[in-house]
Parts: sequence; C-alpha cells; structure tokens
Amino acid sequence: MPDQILNWGFLSTARINRALVPVLNASPRNRLLAVASRSDSSAELYALEWKIPRSYGSYERLLEDPEIDIVYNPLPNHLHAEWTVKALQAGKHVLCEKPFALSLAEVDAMSTAARESGKVLTEAFMYRHHPQTLKAQAIVNSGALGKLQFIRGAFTFTLNREGNFRLQKEMGGGSLWDVGCYPVNFARTLVGAEPLEVFGWQDTGPGGADMVFVGQMRFEGGIHAQFDSGFASPFRAFMEIVGSEAALNIPVPFKPGRNEIMHLRRGESLERVKIPGQNLYSGEVEDMADAVLLGQPPRISLEDSRGNVAAILALLESARAGRPVDIPPNII
Repeated sequence: MPDQILNWGFLSTARINRALVPVLNASPRNRLLAVASRSDSSAELYALEWKIPRSYGSYERLLEDPEIDIVYNPLPNHLHAEWTVKALQAGKHVLCEKPFALSLAEVDAMSTAARESGKVLTEAFMYRHHPQTLKAQAIVNSGALGKLQFIRGAFTFTLNREGNFRLQKEMGGGSLWDVGCYPVNFARTLVGAEPLEVFGWQDTGPGGADMVFVGQMRFEGGIHAQFDSGFASPFRAFMEIVGSEAALNIPVPFKPGRNEIMHLRRGESLERVKIPGQNLYSGEVEDMADAVLLGQPPRISLEDSRGNVAAILALLESARAGRPVDIPPNII
C-alpha cells in the first residue's frame, strides 16, 4: 500500500537513535511510534525526551505491538542477529545497524528468518544511500578513472569510554567491526566484487578487541585496497580511488553532509566535484520505505552484507594467524 504510513520502533535507547529521530519525524511515509529499553523507567524517560508516543520496558513488549511495522536494531554487535531474528519472526521488517552480524552462520539465520517471514531486512550502512557515494560509484563505473588499480582508506578516532562494549571482543567489539567495516564496504562497493585474498595486522587492548587494525585486500584484475581503522588515533576518515588515468579523493566519505566536495585529479588538472547532499540518514529510511511499500529491493542486499562479514572475518583470521587468507568464491 504505497500511501500507508509505516510505524517504527527503536529496539533500545542507543545513542545512534538520535540521528534517525528527525528523519523519521520529517518523513511523510514514516512515523516513530515506540521505543523499548530494559526497564520501564528508562524507556519512559527516553520517550518523554524525544516525544515518542509509546515506550516499553522490554524488547519483547515492543515486538508484541501489532502496530509496529519496522524495527530499527541498534543493539550492541553481539545482539544484532538474535534480536533481528526475533523481530522478523514477530512479523516486523528490520533495519539492522552495522555490522550486520559477527559470523556467517548468524547472517544465514537472519536471511532465513527474513525469507520465511516475507519481511524486509537490510543493513544500516547510511553512507551508501548518500548522493556522494552514488556519484563516486558512477565516476568509477563510467571509466573516468581508467582501469581501477588501487583503493586506500581510513577511519579512526580515539575511544576512551571505559566499559564501552566496543572494547570487548566477546561483544563484537574492535575497531574493524565498528569503523573498519566502512572502508572495507566502500572498497567492495566500488570494485563491485568480493576480495580474493586479504591480509591483516592488529594491536589488541585489554578487552581482547583490536584497538588498531591495518588491512589489505586483493581483488580480481590486479585491483588492491589498503585501509586502517582504530580507537587509539586522532579522527581520520578518507577514501582515495586510483585508476590508470585519474584519481578520486573523498575527504568525507562515511558521514557526508549536505555540501561535500570530491577531488578528481587527472595529471596536473584538479576538478572539484560538488555534491548536492541530503541528511545522512534519510536515504536508509526512505530506502526501507521503498522496499516495504513499493516492493523495491533494498540498496544493500543480504548477499552484500554477507560479503562484508566474510571479508571482515577473513581479515581477523589473517591477523590472528599472521598469514594471508583466501576467500573462496563459493563462500559468499
């Protein structure tokens, strides 16, 4: 029903929620109806602060609400699969925050639940929907850079919040899962294929999670990618795409705003590619509405998310083993 208004429920009071609140409030096709927390008091306070009509003191109670159409799952990484499956089985569509899952078995369980329920499930890589990312893809695909050769990127910041789940390996912590997933995803997206081989190095913290990760990926056709991610460095975020004829530099690749500029260098010539942007999170919300109301496939497919998880797992295995790791073509 294209004219239906979709009711959303937040599965937790995670900090990232505040990015979606104004987008949902401004969307003519979506409405933020409910939030769930682990206690009535915290849910009620959060609902009052953000003017959310309904609050629930458990995740289960939100899933029992028959008026909730879409669940946004921003829970800690190790809970993504469990609660996404529960939401799908409860008859809800799900937008699951990145990283999608922590194992291929979890990805497959989530995909099976989506298929059996007939509901939409997609990953919340918000940058993928932004006009800047779409323009970068179009530039690469047009051949304007020549033959694609090399991709380089980074995403680092200083994380010093003691007790944060991102510092705990058993909770799916680590810089690779948290921010390294972005350059990995961007490289795969631009190449349009999965890496054949990866190599990774990591420095771990007291919680066993990587505080610094440096990785390489080799793709078919002589295309290589390098990236680093970390919780122990100053904020850095960039992507550089190099072809045989030109290079594209993206200074703000993962959290682009409304007026970004990419730099396309060809020899001594430098072109400023201006991007008429949009709210960073509006794309994923409207993409979800298109999938639910119009039956359009989500921009980020379940196969795409599985490929990203497979690449990250291979990088982590390489860092532990101290050797390159192949990614068999049939694993995706």
